[in-house]
Amino acid sequence: MVDLKKLPREQLVAMANAGEEVLECYRVLRKSNTNVVAEVLRGQGEFYELDHYPKGDVFDSESHSQFYYHSHREGEHGHFHTFLREKGMPKECRPVKQSEAKFMNERDDKLSHLIAISMDSSGFPIGLFTTNRWITADNWYASEDVIKMLDRFEMDLSWPSWPANIWISAMLRLFRPQIEELVRERDSTVADWQKNHPAKDAFEDRGCDITSTRQISVVTQIEDVTQALTTATA
Repeated sequence: MVDLKKLPREQLVAMANAGEEVLECYRVLRKSNTNVVAEVLRGQGEFYELDHYPKGDVFDSESHSQFYYHSHREGEHGHFHTFLREKGMPKECRPVKQSEAKFMNERDDKLSHLIAISMDSSGFPIGLFTTNRWITADNWYASEDVIKMLDRFEMDLSWPSWPANIWISAMLRLFRPQIEELVRERDSTVADWQKNHPAKDAFEDRGCDITSTRQISVVTQIEDVTQALTTATA
């Protein structure tokens, strides 16, 4: 597990600032008697399992960041999937050698899944997880490339909700160390699956779905970051 006390002070300060943004979003949403999930679902009609919300996803054409919310797992209300599309990636990032899937020929660019955020019925985050390729229909990038992409994710839009967009951007900064850990674990899970199932395509094997997961608490993370800052050096 991540030891925040080993992180450089600069990163801890960035995480602390992100934590303040998350809490500020909660403050504003609470005054309006709403929450992050409700903001994304507002005006979208009846909520159906597996459908993307808001319809058409949320896409920032400057950062090439993307996300959507949907539901299909037990133990949560639903979850956000976050992505970065090809034009927003560092130029050196390239997909790993992999099997070709039908969806790859149905669009004119590539994209990488970054992290999924599990939400409870009150609209608060309870977990982070990564997925296999077949779930999110992305192009598989090695963990170190995905980690490079994290700094590029930024939802700088008023639609569907300014506080929701600020919140999801800040969440990737607040939990950056855990996300890095989960993405690396994702690669290990898929590699082990392929080794143990040599006759199958690990990227498309329905038996390999969730590749890493962690429970999270915003309050605990902020407290741990604050504590780590008291002993952090430059």
